[in-house]
Amino acid sequence: MPLNLSDYNNFMKILEATSLSHHFEYTLFEHIELSLYPGETMAIVGESGSGKSTLLHTLSTLLKPNEGVVKLLDSDIYKLKERELVALRRDELGLIFQSHYLFKGFSAYENLEVASILAAEPIDSSLVERLGLQDVINMKVTQLSGGQQQRISIARVLTKKPRIIFADEPTGNLDNNTSLEVMRIFEEYVKEERAALILVTHNEEFAFRCNKVYRLHEKVLERIK
Repeated sequence: MPLNLSDYNNFMKILEATSLSHHFEYTLFEHIELSLYPGETMAIVGESGSGKSTLLHTLSTLLKPNEGVVKLLDSDIYKLKERELVALRRDELGLIFQSHYLFKGFSAYENLEVASILAAEPIDSSLVERLGLQDVINMKVTQLSGGQQQRISIARVLTKKPRIIFADEPTGNLDNNTSLEVMRIFEEYVKEERAALILVTHNEEFAFRCNKVYRLHEKVLERIK
């Protein structure tokens, strides 16, 4: 019996990286291979300075590797034209980094509204409540704490309904209970939307909640789960 489209999408890799290497003045990592399918989550752990964030930037279209290939949704991202790359970032990727990149002159709600309009997706009021933002949603982002800004950044990305989320220490500014709720939200989203998550974190408890766990150490990415 032939596969229907939904079956095919479940077997098609969302992300595939082959023979990735990158260096600045020194080699950060080399010969990296990894893949991610719909419904999967992956964590990358390692010491500070090991290259975790650089690897995430390489996988998420932001930094071309010195060697190797990155395919997202079956597209070789570093061969795409600039307009194609912009469309891919806008429509399919969710980027959550330690710098929140919120619109500073806007309220928290207006930041979510921009994502909602661009993606033609509604703002999820239950997500706002789960992230504990309902009492600050109309405040300017410059009036919010670092943790509140981080939660707005997470809500904004999830409002887009991305196919793959790249998250660099997304719970770094949050207390443990809020961090755990964020991880639950990510897990539920990936499962319900058949999306994927790549998480860079120092929190190994959260890392081992993921389907796959890798450690980047001395230029090598080793799978440990």
